Amino acid sequence: MSCLRTLNRFVLCALPSLALLWSTALAAQEKITIDAQAQTTPFPHFWEQTFGSGRAVLELRDDYRKDLRAAKQATDFKSVRFHGIFNDEVGLYDPDRQTKNPGLAAQAANDASVYNFTYVDQIYDSLLDNGVRPFVELSFMPKKMAADPNMLHAFWYKPNVSPPKDYAAWDAMIRAFAQHLVERYGIDEVATWKFEVWNEPNLDFWGGRPNQATYFELYDHTARALKSVSPRIEVGGPATAQAAWVTPFLEHTKAENVPVDFVSTHVYANDRAQDVFKTDEDIPRNVMVYRSVKKVHEEIEHSAYPHMPLIFSEYNASYANEPNVTDSTYMGPWLANNIRLCDGLTESMSYWTFSDVFEEQGVPRTPFYGGFGLIASDHIEKPVFNVFSMLHQLGDRRIEVNSDSVLATKSPDGKLEVALWDYAPPTGTGADYTMPSGTAGPAKTFDLQIEHVAANAPVEVLRVDDDHGNVLKAYDTMGRPKGSLTRDQIAKLRAAGKMAPPERLHLDHGRLQLTVPAHGLAVVIVGR
Repeated sequence: MSCLRTLNRFVLCALPSLALLWSTALAAQEKITIDAQAQTTPFPHFWEQTFGSGRAVLELRDDYRKDLRAAKQATDFKSVRFHGIFNDEVGLYDPDRQTKNPGLAAQAANDASVYNFTYVDQIYDSLLDNGVRPFVELSFMPKKMAADPNMLHAFWYKPNVSPPKDYAAWDAMIRAFAQHLVERYGIDEVATWKFEVWNEPNLDFWGGRPNQATYFELYDHTARALKSVSPRIEVGGPATAQAAWVTPFLEHTKAENVPVDFVSTHVYANDRAQDVFKTDEDIPRNVMVYRSVKKVHEEIEHSAYPHMPLIFSEYNASYANEPNVTDSTYMGPWLANNIRLCDGLTESMSYWTFSDVFEEQGVPRTPFYGGFGLIASDHIEKPVFNVFSMLHQLGDRRIEVNSDSVLATKSPDGKLEVALWDYAPPTGTGADYTMPSGTAGPAKTFDLQIEHVAANAPVEVLRVDDDHGNVLKAYDTMGRPKGSLTRDQIAKLRAAGKMAPPERLHLDHGRLQLTVPAHGLAVVIVGR
């Protein structure tokens, strides 16, 4: 074959690819017009009201409390949800401690001395002292109350997931627990808390069989026991994984006249469509959470309780340990897009979790293993911590923008806040750690035209991307050390994880052009 024919063939074969590259380059540019005087809609910060955390007893640790204060300062979140307030390690229930008529089980069930609130009080006092309320998940089963003391979950701390052997004892404990909280904190305070019955009873966190019917029995007893202490206590469920059981749960509570004040359920962005929707779809991570929230929102609308508050009390981009996802800059565009889509569909979404002081799979061996938290071990802030801090800057009124990569808001002081992102799928899945730098996809350029503001208004730009607020870049430079870090390494990583200083610019005749790399998020504040 001649060189000319070879060249011609190369050009002809390359033309489709060149066209695709040209199309991609065009698609990576976006012109956005935002009218600062346009009509707005309420934009409550539903994504930062509640965070999840490791189990209850971890709240007694100094590193947990340090991370909690940092997350509170960054987001001003209002409540925290954790498993295991009834776990034996918290020490609430021990009938062998009773002192009156030890041979009478009925007396023991009503004897206040079988309950020890020492750690419960320390846990809740500490939260309240830091401006955070409990979102009370009522779990798991005290061993001496369990129908099967050996029905242990696989988590490292082995919670008991058995039903109670005697619902009279369970009811008495719930009443005593609620009454103690009311006496200690006052009903006006406790009435602002949420009480959620159990955790993910449709999975292996509940050992009753059949699981739905026996969970409904647990819910009925618990809700009625709480309301017997005060009708102002708010109780809800079914706290299911994979956005499940909401319709039958509401049908059951209506038919049996069981109290319910809110619906709670969970979803993760890598849940399967077969589990959530009973379909064979391949739903991408960037829309799975939204699709699930919309599904449950519509189920509530079509129920006997069409205005029932909906709380997604767990969600994240992954339920597995995937460093390329939860530890990476991928979380910026992923989270911003979920906020854009889920606005108006749910009262609250509780990100799982605020801290990697967390031991479900055991004590962490390395700070970057794909943990759920905003803050890694040794108080090292991840990119997602900075993402939440940036998105906290958004205002409380939303301006509609025709884009899937932009959120525009307005604050009471007149400032305009615009979030811009370049979503791309994770650069890998599973537990293998691969730096996403330069591999996620093309950058995106935003050409912003801001109307009805000063033509040269000051602008502040906050960024999280591979080169801004990204501790993984420094960790990669260290050679990704395994196991415990030195104190010097910890100090360097803490510094590297901090938010990058803001860029200070000005509009040019109302215009601003910004380029955001793939997996990048920028928040533009106009007027500051």
